[in-house]
Amino acid sequence: RTARRPGWADLPADLRAAIEERLGGAITSARVAGGGFTQGFAAVLTTAGGLRRFVKAAPLDSPPAEWYAQEARITAALPLGVPAARVRWTDELAGHFVICVDAVDGARMPALPWSTADLAATLDAIAATAAALSPLPPALAELATDAFSTAMKGTLDRWRAISDGERPLPDQAASLADRLSELVALETEFLALGDAATTVFHCDLRVDNVIIDTAGAAWICDWNWVTRGPAWTDLVTVLLSASPDHDVDRLFAAHPATRGLPDEALDAALAGLSGYFVTQATEPAVETSPYIRPHQRYYGELALDWLARRRAWRRL
Repeated sequence: RTARRPGWADLPADLRAAIEERLGGAITSARVAGGGFTQGFAAVLTTAGGLRRFVKAAPLDSPPAEWYAQEARITAALPLGVPAARVRWTDELAGHFVICVDAVDGARMPALPWSTADLAATLDAIAATAAALSPLPPALAELATDAFSTAMKGTLDRWRAISDGERPLPDQAASLADRLSELVALETEFLALGDAATTVFHCDLRVDNVIIDTAGAAWICDWNWVTRGPAWTDLVTVLLSASPDHDVDRLFAAHPATRGLPDEALDAALAGLSGYFVTQATEPAVETSPYIRPHQRYYGELALDWLARRRAWRRL
């Protein structure tokens, strides 16, 4: 559990009443989502009539309200081949933006360490998503117009920023100081690979943005950061959390989304992602999201370890 979310009873009474009116009945059960890093309300709601829906809500003047609105726009534009719950409605209710989507039967977040079955289902979902988004649907193209390197400027070029003296080298990466020029070259290659891509990707795919249904199939949720770029980036971010326990090099190489990739593509992605995570982890703590910095540090460690192992670099 990483989220600090309000429960159903914590919401303003007028908001609860408005949501119940939209859903057509009194709420008898509310199962709050435990994953994520925002303070927005997110829960599977069940009405007295047995209707189940996943509902998110955030005050209109808060950043999550815009994130939820973008999620609704993107999710509505996804082709049917993408394993994502469908939007039922959005509304502005009692000073809040509210999004209502289908509730996935038996929805649960995969546990860490990843089970072989859950990981295989998630990799299948990534493959289905990549296939459904190529060629890029026009409706999604309109929602993600910036080139990869433009969208990721200041995010996936952190090793360059360190090399240029714009950022300090984090202690977490101190043992790789003599590899800085290689890290810069690799992250630059990742940006170039991203610009050459002709599709979009989720851009925030991690274990808590995956849900497993009663049949064992994986669904991908929280589509608010979709970006132009290579679909296999989502594969890398999922495999990061599997890297301590699974043969992630084999899984990456065998995945349909990686066909035809140059040999150094994975190293390039790991360089770009590790630079972001290890530097972001040193930013000031976020009062409303106390778990985000430890999460970033952990993912930075996973990315650096995987990259160092692949390139036979020594880490202290």
